[in-house]
Amino acid sequence: MCVHTVENKKKLIARVRRIRGQLEAVERALEGEAGCSEVLQTVTSARGALNGLVGELIEGHIRTHVIDGERATAPQREAAEELVQIIRAYVK
Repeated sequence: MCVHTVENKKKLIARVRRIRGQLEAVERALEGEAGCSEVLQTVTSARGALNGLVGELIEGHIRTHVIDGERATAPQREAAEELVQIIRAYVK
């Protein structure tokens, strides 16, 4: 069990449902023979939403499992924060 996913369960499920809706929009666009740019834009939106979810999950994992917030030293907390910022930029 992951504490950070359990604590944020409602929020994470809401994000997954929005992503599902975006993927369904991609399917509708393809079935409706929408133009390439419209399909690509819809896929890009879905990908961005999925990347955001991945970033949030990784951040929670780092903060919960990689470092022990109560026992971590200042340099460890700083390094973890730097890693979180790098991941946020990467999945953006």
